[in-house]
Amino acid sequence: MALMTLFEKIIAGEIHANFVHKDDVCVAFQDIDPQAPTHILIVPRKPIPRVGEADASDQSTLGHLLLVAGQIAKEQGFENPETDGFRVVINHGKNGGEAVPHLHVHLLAGRQMQWPPG
Repeated sequence: MALMTLFEKIIAGEIHANFVHKDDVCVAFQDIDPQAPTHILIVPRKPIPRVGEADASDQSTLGHLLLVAGQIAKEQGFENPETDGFRVVINHGKNGGEAVPHLHVHLLAGRQMQWPPG
């Protein structure tokens, strides 16, 4: 039996998280090491290791994650692109900045984002 990822343990309730969203497809919670004033992780309940390993059967889940990111950004007050804005990031692999091998979307907001991102 494979070991559970950190995110699977959070989803199962074994590890505490400050949730901002839960539905049948995903959960969203505050990052414990925030890189912006608002840093929320949106994690599918289905354990997809990384975005490059998703397949056609994951299409609706992938779209749902982005829709939830937009919904949460709006709820957090970052919906106006002229005055606010936010960034959505998905890391893949070690050089991409991936820390947990379970697909997740970072929602970052509350400060000026730089380009290139890093």
